[in-house]
Amino acid sequence: MRVEQLTCHIGAELSGVRLADAVHDEGLFAELRTLLLRHRVLFLRQQEISRADHVAFARRFGELEDHPVAGSDPDNPGLVRIYKSPDVPSDRYENAWHTDATWREQPPMGCVLRCVECPPVGGDTMWVNMVMAYENLPADIKVKIEHLRARHSIEASFGAVMPIEKRLALKAQYPDAEHPVVRIHPETGEKILFVNSSFTTHFTNYNTPANVRFGLDKSPGSSQLLNYLTSQAMIPEYQVRFKWRRNSVAFWDNRSTAHVAPQDIFALEFDRQLYRTTLVGEVPRGADGRASTAIQGHPVLAAHGAAY
Repeated sequence: MRVEQLTCHIGAELSGVRLADAVHDEGLFAELRTLLLRHRVLFLRQQEISRADHVAFARRFGELEDHPVAGSDPDNPGLVRIYKSPDVPSDRYENAWHTDATWREQPPMGCVLRCVECPPVGGDTMWVNMVMAYENLPADIKVKIEHLRARHSIEASFGAVMPIEKRLALKAQYPDAEHPVVRIHPETGEKILFVNSSFTTHFTNYNTPANVRFGLDKSPGSSQLLNYLTSQAMIPEYQVRFKWRRNSVAFWDNRSTAHVAPQDIFALEFDRQLYRTTLVGEVPRGADGRASTAIQGHPVLAAHGAAY
């Protein structure tokens, strides 16, 4: 197997290897896991594998999860089809930097994305190293965010376009998650900037005397800091961009990266079809050891209003 590092900080392209072989080859499986932790996203070309092979490979790394909005292939549970066509309106949320499903209490460990059909130009995907995004923050910002926690919501993202009854039902099934802003990687021990512009809505413990002198400090101070942190994903030195070809595969560590899909394909008369498997992850923990939590409402307080 040949490993070609694509940028200084993220991404490697592998050649001379067939992913389906890793299902039964323990040595290859272990090597791929090591490379994933080192490069954060792995790219492979000419992977002529079946949907079943795709699922079997992903299952070597853990259990698979469905997406509550996208759904799965009926014959291959856990395999989600991502289909874009010029005839279908653009999904405006795709071209925002995000880490997949941070609205879950246990966001995914990783994803395996395989291209079946793609345009000759356009439709690329980009990834960013969120470990580097944290490491290069100013020292005073690191101190300020070390113990901050933030809310992540499916209601405010996928649910925003739903009728209110359906939106509230979605939130009841998938309540907001509260995650540490600085997450510790469970395998490498690295610190990760764990916020994104798609799902992170606000900090939950910013309003303290250390941050807020007067009430008017709270909203601009909190929102400006969150915008500053999510904007770190846009620094090009931390990024890699991948041009899809038929039978190309991308496998990424969802804990230490974010990604974005530029929506230029909708200017072209071509389809783009990919299949994705998503691996169940761990409950994130911050530097203080505190775990993430799902925020459940209280039925009595919700009905009658909180007392002050």
